[in-house]
Amino acid sequence: MNMEKIEQLRAKFLKVYASLPEPEGYQIVAVIEGKTYSWNKAYAEISDKTALGDKILEKMRLVGII
Repeated sequence: MNMEKIEQLRAKFLKVYASLPEPEGYQIVAVIEGKTYSWNKAYAEISDKTALGDKILEKMRLVGII
């Protein structure tokens, strides 16, 4: 996936994340290589622009969360 698409997904994620009720942040939103990631863990990876964050974004896009 190209960098422009990743940045668009990151912006969508951050917009959705900002409007989540606090308890929702602990809900699992992605499973990558057998490991689960909550909204809060995903936020940390995505905001740090890690390779794992990019994988989480793609998974969330595929399942229609963002």
